[in-house]
This record gives sequence, structure tokens and C-alpha cells, in this order.
Amino acid sequence: MSDAATVSLPRRDELPLEDTWALETIYATPEHWEQAFLAHDANLSEIEPLRGALGSSAAALLAGLKLRDAVIDELWTIDLYAGLRAAEDTGNATALAMLDRGEGLIARTMAALSFMEPELLAIDPATLAEFRRQEPALAEYDHYFQRLADRRAHVRSGEVEELLAMAGEPTRAFESIHTALSDADMRLGTITDSNGQTVELGQGNYLTYLHSPDRRVRQAAWETSSDAYLALRNTFAANYAGTVKRDVFYARARNYSSSLEAALAPERIPPAVVENLLAAVRANFPTWQRYFRARARLLGIEQAHTWDISEYPLAAPGKVEPVHFSWQQGIDLLEKCLAPMGDEYVGITLQGIRDRWVDRLPNIGKTSGAFSSGWRGQHPFILMTWHDDLGSVSTLAHELGHSIHSYYTWQTQPVIYSEYSSFVAEVASNFNQALMGAWLLENETDPNVIITTIEERMGNHLRYLFTMPILEMFEMDAHAKVEAGDALTAEGMIETLAGFYREGYGDAVALDHDRNGITWARFPHLFQPFYVFQYATGIAAAAQLAAQVRSEGQPAIERYTNFLKTGGAQYPVDALRDAGVDMLSTAPVDAAFATLAGYVDKLEELLDAME
Repeated sequence: MSDAATVSLPRRDELPLEDTWALETIYATPEHWEQAFLAHDANLSEIEPLRGALGSSAAALLAGLKLRDAVIDELWTIDLYAGLRAAEDTGNATALAMLDRGEGLIARTMAALSFMEPELLAIDPATLAEFRRQEPALAEYDHYFQRLADRRAHVRSGEVEELLAMAGEPTRAFESIHTALSDADMRLGTITDSNGQTVELGQGNYLTYLHSPDRRVRQAAWETSSDAYLALRNTFAANYAGTVKRDVFYARARNYSSSLEAALAPERIPPAVVENLLAAVRANFPTWQRYFRARARLLGIEQAHTWDISEYPLAAPGKVEPVHFSWQQGIDLLEKCLAPMGDEYVGITLQGIRDRWVDRLPNIGKTSGAFSSGWRGQHPFILMTWHDDLGSVSTLAHELGHSIHSYYTWQTQPVIYSEYSSFVAEVASNFNQALMGAWLLENETDPNVIITTIEERMGNHLRYLFTMPILEMFEMDAHAKVEAGDALTAEGMIETLAGFYREGYGDAVALDHDRNGITWARFPHLFQPFYVFQYATGIAAAAQLAAQVRSEGQPAIERYTNFLKTGGAQYPVDALRDAGVDMLSTAPVDAAFATLAGYVDKLEELLDAME
């Protein structure tokens, strides 16, 4: 692998249509979006007559719920289009204006609907049961009413709920500020590449240089970009502190004992799930330290630094030859790897490729990274950049997992259950990657492919079962400090995170105190409270489910497919239990680390044969 040559990226309108996502299936043109936006805004007035009437009769209750479903369905379709247009070209002023207007529309819609939950909670349970008897169509909302009852002590009066809804738009600004600062305003600096050329680092090319086979380039990319974050440490810290204070404010406004409880209680996720996870990760830090030492051997260095253990891919000159996959070769590989799930699942995957779910080429202004998005009534949409390597195949597998989860949910569930819990969001994506890794390690004989596969698997787990749990430790510490009335400062946060990295690295990786300590500023994930731990629980559950599909066949396929169809119609811990995974125990995480230990064993065996 060599550093990417400096090339001029194409404009968005220069890309071949077949390699872009089919946004015209949502709205044919931006003008059609504008019409939908204006109609939705005007129709919000239809909600007000429902105020005070929801509990008057079974018919009124059903009509109110159906109207809200229609409003939400339309709103998220409008928001989807604006968000995807902005993501494909962040320099498109029209799309950015649409996105901004969409944020305002969301706030107005939520404010208009804010009276509903207090009114619904005011309906006496006996009356609700009678309404349910009179109007069988209300059965669709049984699980919703159960969730609402769980929140009874945390839903405020109609007036307070309206005020909290109105506060939604300004309190969501912290993530937008972080994005603007990190992706637009901040300059990561310049480095000298392996050809002696001065290049400017950006969010779009940073990983290219961090994964360079030239160790000097990797070090320069890591240190230079980290120093850019450190130069703005106080700004990033003040913004993140505002986010934490927001979380604490909402938790207290809704009578939760802590911000962690506020995040977990609506999904009936016991705090013990997080506590057990972090304890299991800490207990398995020695497994990671074994891998870091093996990685140093692979790279031919005495001791690894952070820039040597970044997520896949990272070349090892002289030991591992690059493994290339064209777009079509990647699709062909996925078809083989996903075959254990059967024809229907593979067919949906291939249909997604044909129907242009995927936006895969780079262009000026395209959002970095990868994601799957969408809403019911549409097919899913995937943004990524294809690099002709195994990492790209893995990314596609991951995002297709998200997409198929959404596809099954939207095909099965009504509006009210069209969103699945964030607790299960990373299960389907990692399930695909688990199947892919298992197939490659069983069927490939080329040591280059085997080592590359192990590195891909370990790199993915490094993010999910090392970095994300460490960030969760940091997040829990930050919220605990604010809840105790303590200040969050840049230096304090750097010290805290550096301490967690020191614990994880042991003596296997050299700690770069301030640069490791500022890593929290790189992660926009922290602006969604207590989300990052769910990467770890998700990958652990996925590994167990994939193993069951491969060993049991059809019974496990049916359980897993039913899980994908569940959406939000079941509490997530219950849905995973029915699929075959007990997240209240440490078994899934322990099993995931046992698998990782096996990867390290195989890597050490191959290294012994090479040396």
C-alpha cells in the first residue's frame, strides 16, 4: 500500500448515476421536497383540535394515534431527503438550507404533538382497557401503551412537555457545533508523505495516512491531527461539557435518578448490562495486550504506539501482500459469505445493490465515513467510499446489515414500531461481518488473505470491544462528575481518558498522554448519551447469533429473521433473548473475547511460521 496520490475529486454532478444512491425514489426533485415541506408545515394546524379529546372515546383515541403516525411518517421522510442531500455534498448550500429548515420543522412538529403523551397518560387504565375492548384496532398500540406506562413517572404536564419539546432544537446544537468545528473549520495540519510531498490532512484522507505502510507517515498523521484537536481542547471541552449538562438537565427534568437511568430505562435495559460489559472488557485487557504485541511483531517493531494499532487496514511491508477486491469481487464475496442465511436474505442484499441503495464513489464535499439511513416507505440508503480492499467489503457488509434490519422492520411493522432500539442497532451490521470473517478463515488458504482477514476482524473488534468501552468509561465518569456538581475541564478530561488508555494498553503500547487523552474530541458518537457501550454489546450479540446460524441452520435463521422483523415492537433485551442471546449475562461478551483470543492464537502461529 502506498500513500494516495493527490488527485482532484469529481464534483457530485460528474459521478456516474449508477454509482450513486437513488434519492429520486424519495422525491423526484428538490422542488417536490419543498412542496412536501410546506404541506406538512401547514397541516400541523390539524393536530390542535385533538388537544383535550384523546380520552373522550375509543374512536377519538384511535383517530389521534393514527394522525400522529401519519405526521411522523411524513416528517421523517422529509428529514431523510434533506439529510442525505446534505451528506452527499456538504458544500451544497441548498441542501444545507434544507437540512436546517428540516431541524426547525422537527422542533415545530414535536411541539405540536407534545400534549399527546401527557393526555394519554391521564387516561385511567380501566378506561383504556375498555377502549381497547371497544376498538380492536387499538391492539396495535399495546406495546406502545406499555412503554408509555413505564414512563408515567417521567412524563410531565402538557405545558412542561411543550416547553421541553421547544428546547429540543437549541439543545441539539452541540453536535452541530462539533461537526462544524471538526469537519469544516478546523485544519488538521500538513505532513510529508512517503514520496516527500507535503500534503494537507483532512477528515477525508486522515485514515489513508494513518494506515500508511510508512511508519513515519503514520506517526506524523497521528501526532499532527491530534495536535490540531489539542490546540482547540478548551473549545471542544466546553462544547462537550454543554452536552453532558444537557443530558443531566433532561434526566432531572424527567425525574430520573441519573442520566444513565434516563438513557436506559425507556428500553428496560438494566444498568448491570453496562457494568457487566465494562468489567468483562477490563478483565480481558490482557487479550488485547497479547494482540498489540503480535501486531508489533507483524510490523517488525519493538513496541507498538497508537499509530501502529489503529483500525484496519494497516500494511506490513515484506510480510503481507495487499489483498484487493473490486466492487464486483466484493459483491461476489458477500454473496458467498451470507449464504448461510438462505436465498431470501441474500436476494434482498443483491436487490439492494441493483436498486442503488449504495453511494460508493468519492466526490468533493461528500461526508466522510459510512452509514445506513432511511425510513419506512423507502428503501434503505448507504453512504460509503469504496477503496478496492477487504476493509471496503467489510464496511459494505456492515452497512447492508443495518439496511436489511431496517428493510425487514419496515416491511413488517407499523409506523409506531418502525424504529428499532439503539441497543440492537449494531447487531445486524456486525452479524454480516461475523459471517464474512468466518467464511474467509474457513475457506481461504493464502496466508496474505488469512492475516488480512484476522487484521480486519481484530481491527473491527478493536473499535467495538476496546475503544468504545474505554469511551464509555470516560462518558460515565463525565456524567458522574456533572451530577456531583464538579466541573468538566479540558485538562481533566484528557487526564481521565489517558488513564483509561494506560489501563488498556498496559506495557504493550506506549502511551502518548495528551494525544491519547484528547481522543474523545474525535468522536461525535458521544453526543448521543450512553450510546457507545452499545457497539460492544452489539458485536458480542452478533457473534453469538452468527455462530448459531452456522451451527444450527434453519431454526437459528428463523429466530434471527424474526428478530430483524421485530423493530420497536419488543423491548430489546427480550428481543435478543428470543433470538438466542442472553444480554443479562456476561456470556456473549466472554464468548466474543474467546473468539478474539483464537484470532490472536492463529496470528501468532502464522508469525512463528514466517520468522
